[in-house]
Amino acid sequence: MRKVVTAAMAVGLLTSMAPVAANAAAPGFEPPPIEWGPCSDENLQKAGAECGTVQVPLDHSDPDGEQISLAVSRVKHTVPEDEYQGVMLVNPGGPGGSGLALSTLGAYVPKGAGAAYDWIGFDPRGVGASEPALSCDPDYFSYDRPHYVPDTPELEQTWLDRSEGYARACGTNGELLDHIKTTDVVEDMDSIREALGAEQINYYGFSYGTYLGQVYGTLHPERLRRVVMDGVVNAEDVWYQVNLNQDVAFDRNIGIFFDWVAEHDDTYHLGTTGEAVEKLFYDQQAELDRQPAGGVIGPDEWTDLFLTAGYSQAVWDSTAKAFANWVHNGDWQTLKELYDASNTPGDDNGFAVYLAVQCTDVQWPQSWPTWRRDNWETHREAPFETWANAWYNAPCLYWPAKPGKPVEVDGSGVESALLISEELDAATPFAGALEARDRFPGASLISLPGGTTHSGSLSGNACLDDQIADYLLTGALPERKPGRGPDTTCEPLPQPTPEGVSTMAKRPEQPQVLQEALRATWH
Repeated sequence: MRKVVTAAMAVGLLTSMAPVAANAAAPGFEPPPIEWGPCSDENLQKAGAECGTVQVPLDHSDPDGEQISLAVSRVKHTVPEDEYQGVMLVNPGGPGGSGLALSTLGAYVPKGAGAAYDWIGFDPRGVGASEPALSCDPDYFSYDRPHYVPDTPELEQTWLDRSEGYARACGTNGELLDHIKTTDVVEDMDSIREALGAEQINYYGFSYGTYLGQVYGTLHPERLRRVVMDGVVNAEDVWYQVNLNQDVAFDRNIGIFFDWVAEHDDTYHLGTTGEAVEKLFYDQQAELDRQPAGGVIGPDEWTDLFLTAGYSQAVWDSTAKAFANWVHNGDWQTLKELYDASNTPGDDNGFAVYLAVQCTDVQWPQSWPTWRRDNWETHREAPFETWANAWYNAPCLYWPAKPGKPVEVDGSGVESALLISEELDAATPFAGALEARDRFPGASLISLPGGTTHSGSLSGNACLDDQIADYLLTGALPERKPGRGPDTTCEPLPQPTPEGVSTMAKRPEQPQVLQEALRATWH
């Protein structure tokens, strides 16, 4: 509904929308220089990376208080010093994604553009090798869990109890839960900048990493030089509405996947129409509710392992083959492998940090009837993922740390940024990229009409990747067009064949280290 604001109210509104850091760094904290040494990760070693730590305050408003440790890595520039372009921080998203391995990403930028930067990977506070690392219940994503769709009062209460229990378990992590908002991570990024002795940073963010970039650009615009944001979060909707928007978009994308499976029925034999494949999917889900595959893959795990097909067409072939091999041969082991690849039973670090950030960035609805109403309404339109996503976030109802207020994103002080979005991206729907373009007047947006992959840059799409390289080399952006829309477009990569072979001319695929980092954030 359109709202009318009186002049007096408008003055107050403009004042309240001014950029404010809820936990801004207090003057006086200067992190010591990083003591670089060898990395323990084999891939980082092969890339010639160095590793170290940055000590930061647990509470940036108390610089003399308790300190925590951030794990960082670096692959240094290889160009002559007069061609050096500074440090490049990278974040894969989540929240909760480990970015330590992404210092290797520069080698995969076309035209040698990455060689002019020092690429800096880091694990955000609470994540991975940073200390302390957050964990609440490592077995929360164990197998054959209660069915997501709460079609009985007993099932609904079971999930509410599970959600409350997880939130209570997270409460044992102490003060970290009170200091793990997006604004805390942004101040950590600025501390990394200081520890590197850099006046400015360059930044490459994927998915939630684009929200970090937007907030950093609001609070520290003078510290940003060149910025690439791929798979852009809608800052207007964080975080409750973002998730409802995702549910509808994932339902659309899984339908596109089912249509593709049907087009290749001669390979998979799962149905000659998308509707037939979809019916088989839900029939199997119901059967798995009665009898889990191998005793481990129930209806929830079934939904979760298919979710990756809504994120990226790169996994369509492997997902369809697992579907077919289960239906035709009873192969449950492959289903389990796909589930384990994205859900990591026995390790809840990514999930714990995801909740810790999202539940405290902003106040979620505190009334369960509100959640019930909104999710049933969405489920009627989009049954594939809605209740899975609702229960993923439901611990926010009971979260044991006080929420803050999100920063009102204002990128007017950022000189340039390159925004990238596939127009059918389900995890970060296209409206988020348009919103960021509005808020960053120095930005240009490359869209990929019809593309369904989330954060798919550096995947071998010459039109897209070469423009990223040009921007990193020279600062050249696509010319900004008037109006609200993309400034230029690229064709998305073609849909795969059942053999997983692209019909495009051969180019390097998205680096495995990036694939793994992104996949770990697919919730």
